[in-house]
Amino acid sequence: MTAAEFGALLALATATSFTPGPNTTLSTALAANFGLRRALRFVLAVPVGWTLLLTLCAAGVGALVLAAPLLRGAILMGGVAYLLWLAWRLAGSQTLASASTSSLNVTFVQGVGLQFLNIKAWMLALSIVAGWIAGQPDAWQRFGLVVPVMMFYAFSSNLAYALVGSVLRHWLAGPWVQGHPTGQRLRAFNRWMALALVLTAVWMSFSGLGATTH
Repeated sequence: MTAAEFGALLALATATSFTPGPNTTLSTALAANFGLRRALRFVLAVPVGWTLLLTLCAAGVGALVLAAPLLRGAILMGGVAYLLWLAWRLAGSQTLASASTSSLNVTFVQGVGLQFLNIKAWMLALSIVAGWIAGQPDAWQRFGLVVPVMMFYAFSSNLAYALVGSVLRHWLAGPWVQGHPTGQRLRAFNRWMALALVLTAVWMSFSGLGATTH
């Protein structure tokens, strides 16, 4: 892989990893509500899920998925439904909770699975395979280079958002005005995060449906 190709890969990884999306929104919300330690299992799940997805695309499965309209639609609708369910659970979280009393329970396995429900993630993985791996004489060496780069960016971006959420955690537990009930900030924050997930689901729906017509 040339220096120019590697630089382009880093630029793509930066743009796709650090811009807000369902993963970064959940990382922030989980850390704000339950602390950094609780959020880490989701932060770790993202690069694991992404690596599995990229591996499947490199093996040719991704192209088959996107070539099957019913399967592609099922992935899209499943992802949208799951994001809306998470948004509903998040909007109902009104107090700082512990792991045992969480109303927003995203496990490591669910975090991995969420990557497979994002049709745009499939398309991104296919783009990386097509642009940097497929058809090259050193394809598997390139794959061995691309994987740790994308894992690092997936982990570091979600960790950065989780750190922001953990920093805000105790401030969010307080009231807007002294003397008023506590948790008002957290309720507002959770509802904004829930709205972000809803908007992401809407964006996924329109962009995913648009992709099916090309």
